[in-house]
Amino acid sequence: MIRRALAPIALILLLGGALAGAQWAPLARDAGADQRIAWWREARFGMFLHWGVYAIPGRGEWAQWNEQIPVEEYARLADQFKPEHFDPDAWAALAKEGGMKYMVLTSRHHDGFALFDDPGSNFTAMKSAAHRDIVADYVKAVRKAGLGVGLYYSPLDWRYPGFFFPGIYRASAEALRAQYERQMGELEARYGKLDVLWFDGGGDEWLGFGGLEWGGQGWHARAKDKPYSGAFDWHDAEVVSHLRAAQPGIVINDRTNAPADFRSREGDGALGDFENRYPWELCTTITEGAWGYQPDARVKPLATLIHLLAGAAGRDGNLLLNVGPQPDGRIPAAQADRVREIGRWLEANGESIYGTRGGPWLPGPYGVSTHRQNVIYIHVFEPTKDGKLELPELPVTVKKAALLHGADLKFTQADRKLVIDLSGASLDAADTVLKVEIDQPWTSQAVIPVPASY
Repeated sequence: MIRRALAPIALILLLGGALAGAQWAPLARDAGADQRIAWWREARFGMFLHWGVYAIPGRGEWAQWNEQIPVEEYARLADQFKPEHFDPDAWAALAKEGGMKYMVLTSRHHDGFALFDDPGSNFTAMKSAAHRDIVADYVKAVRKAGLGVGLYYSPLDWRYPGFFFPGIYRASAEALRAQYERQMGELEARYGKLDVLWFDGGGDEWLGFGGLEWGGQGWHARAKDKPYSGAFDWHDAEVVSHLRAAQPGIVINDRTNAPADFRSREGDGALGDFENRYPWELCTTITEGAWGYQPDARVKPLATLIHLLAGAAGRDGNLLLNVGPQPDGRIPAAQADRVREIGRWLEANGESIYGTRGGPWLPGPYGVSTHRQNVIYIHVFEPTKDGKLELPELPVTVKKAALLHGADLKFTQADRKLVIDLSGASLDAADTVLKVEIDQPWTSQAVIPVPASY
């Protein structure tokens, strides 16, 4: 509890992330969600890997759909899938170098190619030229490295027209659902403990059967936030219930119709607002191209990625950063180098990210803030011209302000403002991290708006 009385005016205390313009309604979560997800929330940073036969043409994971490649033609890519340099131990080692705490691999994307063995499908890594269970090797390596083991899975499969038109192609839709149920059974039972299951492409929203509905006047587009209303049902509640029974500690995202543990935000532009009512994660790419491998994709600048990582933590969320391995299984050198650069930044600044909560100051022109008990970290993205960082006063006493691992800084706490003098301090061009010590722990839910004038 905050003991000092609040100033009656300038500080507006908002509880539970109830902010104007919030992106989402509260997430439906069960009674055990907080306990399950505690480790994940402390981890703050993970590696996403989009990899499959789409790496061979090198035009991204949506190449089949975007280019309307016939199913039979696309299936022949499996005959070329023989990644001679696939080394999951090297993947895990890179993730650790990058300061990531968990990994998520696309076990099967929308094209239907499974990186695991499925006796009911011929379109798998085991039945490809590789003749290898990629998921088994990946899970073993990630677990050995001490990282959280995550798998991505898409119930959507472009080979089944029943996904798009379940009313007319009911048998196809039911076959697609049977594959979903069967393959989830394989994943939950055959690979030991899993920590994250990252669903995509299913449920009644997002792609949601192509976003088209038949009405009295013909086909019409459905609003993105309007769920599918037809007779077909994914049976998500049953699938997820079975998954949780087999994997009681697993955390699951919100892209099914079942209760979830965290929300997904996708792409740099979805970083969005502060939200501490429920856990959430921003997933985005390390390159400016697709999620899957593209040989000419430009890697984003280090400062951009640091801002996304600190920006997510300062909004009380995680960052899942995607790399796209080459057809031979190696992560492109430019992407790997950038991951290591992030890791070096985290070696110096990780205490301001890991195990923190967002706030107490909301994101603003200055940057973002995070906190852990009696310590607040301020990530200064845009230093002021006069070298003075000015923020609304906290309803607690500031005992000390300093550069993280650096010199003490002069500050004043008066006139309902906290002013920290950065003039003469050595500033980081991407993110100058300040460490502010206060006289009592800050609550994890209380937050303070920062007007644009500050």
